[in-house]
Amino acid sequence: MQAIEEKIISRIYGRGRGWAFTKTDFVAGFDEANIHQALSALARAGRIRRVCHGVYDYPRYSELLGQALSPDIDQVAAALARKFNWRIQPSGDAALNLLGLSTQVPGRWVYLSDGPSREYPIGEDGRQTLAFRKSPLKDTGFKHRESGLLVQALKALGKERVDTKAVETLRSRLEPKLRRQILADTRAVSGWILQIIKQVCEVPA
Repeated sequence: MQAIEEKIISRIYGRGRGWAFTKTDFVAGFDEANIHQALSALARAGRIRRVCHGVYDYPRYSELLGQALSPDIDQVAAALARKFNWRIQPSGDAALNLLGLSTQVPGRWVYLSDGPSREYPIGEDGRQTLAFRKSPLKDTGFKHRESGLLVQALKALGKERVDTKAVETLRSRLEPKLRRQILADTRAVSGWILQIIKQVCEVPA
């Protein structure tokens, strides 16, 4: 078992701090029962952290504060999506936070999903909630994750609150090489949101 623990922790360390995972991320290489025992032992030893039922992370650490930071909720959501084979998309305050349009950390992170609606309390204190809301596939069916993230952020922000600063912030968060692809990906989006996406993804002729 010790050898399995070391192989698993090596993979975890290889993904870097902040990565969240479930036993599903290791089933290709190990027996499921052994994975469960190894993750439990690693959590007891403080080498990884349990963040909610069935999900662990390799905590980010602040040298300044001298302590582990809160879980990366987007990583936790991605781990659950891999486990259950869901397609997910951050929405509302989560989308605004991830794209830099809001510096306020949401107490409730809502993701659209093609799976069932579920909620998970996050962390030992459970002060943050990760919620998956079943949604039509048109909201989660973009080819690129950034496309859906952009659409959801703009919906949450609202047309009246989109100004030059917001457009510049969004543009700075998107890799230039993705802009043409996002434009193509979102061409069926309606009305004002598409017009803002065109501004954000301005591509030189």
